Amino acid sequence: MRMRPIVGPVPDTGIRPAGGMDEIAGQLAAGGVAVLTGAGISTESGIPDYRGASGRHRRHSPMTYQDFVADEENRRRYWARGYVGRRAVAGARPNAGHHAVQALRARGYVDAVITQNVDGLHQAAGTTDAVALHGSLDRVVCLGCGTISPRDELDARLLAANAELLAAQDAAGLRVNPDGDVELPEGIVRAFRVVPCGRCGGVLKPYVVFFGENVPAPRTRRCFELIDAAGSLLVLGSSLAVLSGLRFVRRAAKDGKPVSIINLGPTRGDDLAHAHAALPLGQALTELTERLGIA
Repeated sequence: MRMRPIVGPVPDTGIRPAGGMDEIAGQLAAGGVAVLTGAGISTESGIPDYRGASGRHRRHSPMTYQDFVADEENRRRYWARGYVGRRAVAGARPNAGHHAVQALRARGYVDAVITQNVDGLHQAAGTTDAVALHGSLDRVVCLGCGTISPRDELDARLLAANAELLAAQDAAGLRVNPDGDVELPEGIVRAFRVVPCGRCGGVLKPYVVFFGENVPAPRTRRCFELIDAAGSLLVLGSSLAVLSGLRFVRRAAKDGKPVSIINLGPTRGDDLAHAHAALPLGQALTELTERLGIA
């Protein structure tokens, strides 16, 4: 499934589902819920989203797969910015929303978790079986030999190759983007040295699905299996601006399953939902766990 780099706000069509938190609480109480999360669940951990209040006014355009593979300078820019930015992402911790999802999972209200995020915060909160639809920033893949390796190993090599350049560079105070990079001075970007695959000398890429890249077919099939097995779908913190997430909402709605959304702004799935609560995720999910008697 190819995705276009849509980073602006989702247009507000004025469509509002009739239901709110009462309906969502009832949906969870019935059990069998599949959860789909987006960047909005991680904003309270300090990672901004693209389209919400913390992200919609940004001028950042995320790297596309086509740009990354086609041009060495693009790869230099990505790895320079990503090396510094990852330190901020790696330092993020799960927030109340992530912990609430895990509590709902552990108590049997939620059967499956699919996340569009690449930050690993659901897994850090204990939801180890969450399906990372778009991959994870903590690994890298070689486009030549296919070797997958830990990002920490690559970061150590990048630091060794750019020790003097990066010695005084810190992510503190820099604007971190949802895809894990930051805006750096152009001089640092131009001087940054990229390292190749240690096994074959090929091009290394983060183990994430870039805009314009296909989500691996086995992963997509697994997500559809989870949606098909669930009794309903709850979307958390996603505007559903790209089809990779919206298609699961369409699948559930087509099958007659209740779909509800908690997101501060409008979404592309509002016309298919029976409930939409415009609340911060930490607040909303904490309220829902309290209603269900989860400490």
